[in-house]
Amino acid sequence: MLLCNITSKFPSDVFLAELVTSHLHTTDTAIIFFVPCSARLVCFGCFLVSHRFESISSCAFITPSSGLVSFQRPALVCSEAFSAFLFKHCPVVAERFSPTPWCWGGRLQTLVCAALKSRPPVSYRNELIRTVDGGQISLDWLDNQASVTYPESSTRPTVLILPGITGNSQQSYVLHAVSQATRHGYRCVVFNNRGLGGEELLTPVTYCAANTSDLECVVQHVKGLYPSAPVLGAGVSLGGMVLLNYLARKHTESGLVAGITISVPWDARKSSDSMEEPLNWLLFNRHITRCLHRAVTRHRKILEKVVDVDYVLKARSIREFDERYTSLMFGYSSCMDYYRDASPGKKLPNTAVPILCLNAADDPFSPQTAFPVSVVQDLPNVALVLTAHGGHIAFLQGFFPLGESYMERLFGQFVHAVFEHREEMKQACGIREEQMKD
Repeated sequence: MLLCNITSKFPSDVFLAELVTSHLHTTDTAIIFFVPCSARLVCFGCFLVSHRFESISSCAFITPSSGLVSFQRPALVCSEAFSAFLFKHCPVVAERFSPTPWCWGGRLQTLVCAALKSRPPVSYRNELIRTVDGGQISLDWLDNQASVTYPESSTRPTVLILPGITGNSQQSYVLHAVSQATRHGYRCVVFNNRGLGGEELLTPVTYCAANTSDLECVVQHVKGLYPSAPVLGAGVSLGGMVLLNYLARKHTESGLVAGITISVPWDARKSSDSMEEPLNWLLFNRHITRCLHRAVTRHRKILEKVVDVDYVLKARSIREFDERYTSLMFGYSSCMDYYRDASPGKKLPNTAVPILCLNAADDPFSPQTAFPVSVVQDLPNVALVLTAHGGHIAFLQGFFPLGESYMERLFGQFVHAVFEHREEMKQACGIREEQMKD
């Protein structure tokens, strides 16, 4: 073990490289770094990642303010039977979550993940489908024809992925989810929200967290193509809100065998309040608002038929955008009415399939005060996995958080458990066969 003191004057990369490599005589080296302040802790962590000191097997960072970075097991909130099923088939829920030690706090986890996360290569097959209102939806498929586990396309399980608010099939978290699912032999299809999949808008209608009609159209299309193949829904952030609202609305007729969500904002108003805190607005809210502006600008010609585009583009926050655009587009009398309808937390009792939800207590997008713990405690089919750290769609762990994280591992294990142990899962969640029309 090496005890390494990073002095008050932050040393050069050359000095650090010599210091660290001089002690890496074996392939199993543990290092404790004493870092005088949090800012230098981040800098030093980035240095380790950039130089890829992969022979460091374990290390801890100590700062005067925070002390030794601690690792905790996630809290699992669910019924006893569902818990037993998850411990058996998703053992990651019982493991200690070890966040990247130099990347503490939800904001930093979120930012570092966006900057450093790897992007597995994925080659999609694109399909455009029409909606009842004359619009079109872009679907990106990975058929996984080489699947050894499920060589027959007609019965190959399908994972339907719903990205976040301005995301699409090219987001790193989507690529990792596709990689996880295809590794198990499954098929994937990514549902790109209208206007975000590279397609043109044919009608002046986009998307929102409360509207589930497009998802219903996609599920019906997928089930029509492969009626004998089970489908699991996976929603990330706003995509998770849409998925949960859909499952609550359709109840036993969702066409899905299960659902998993990552970093869902459970209460849209509380999420908006959190995102308007000065630092969160500077780091996240402003950027997402600009992304929303770009989407509107790209489809300006058709959208200006129903909204004042110039007024929409002056919005300085997500809430202002929702006030000027989303709530009007979908017929709400106010933004607060839209937020109430979009929030999925209190709708969970209306769901009828097994659902696993992963959230971090330090997620700036989804404050922990909104987590529906009391609701889930009384439900047989819903499980909350709550980590103390992890940020928004991040959950980075290890010293070089470039590849798969806790989030991807949980996703992969749960998807496999759903498709390979369906009867056991139904029994654990108290679901009778006649309740599920999949």
